[in-house]
Amino acid sequence: MASQILPLELIDRCIGSQIWVIMKGDREFTGTLLGFDDFVNMVLEDVTEYQITAEGRKSNKLAQTLLNGNNICMLIPGSTGPEDS
Repeated sequence: MASQILPLELIDRCIGSQIWVIMKGDREFTGTLLGFDDFVNMVLEDVTEYQITAEGRKSNKLAQTLLNGNNICMLIPGSTGPEDS
């Protein structure tokens, strides 16, 4: 019988490691996952925020940030962000 892992279990295994978060709209974040709740609101540290504009991609460094789980589209564990892909 195959073992199953639930989505929140997978996110829990990513605590303390690098994660790339793609948000609704034109924003992406990379950083170290510190924690999350049942609504997938996330706290990241050593964050780089990427914003896609008409001129190209802009980046901004942040110490910590809180992301609203309602606006998260995709999580990529172990990735350092758009430059990695």
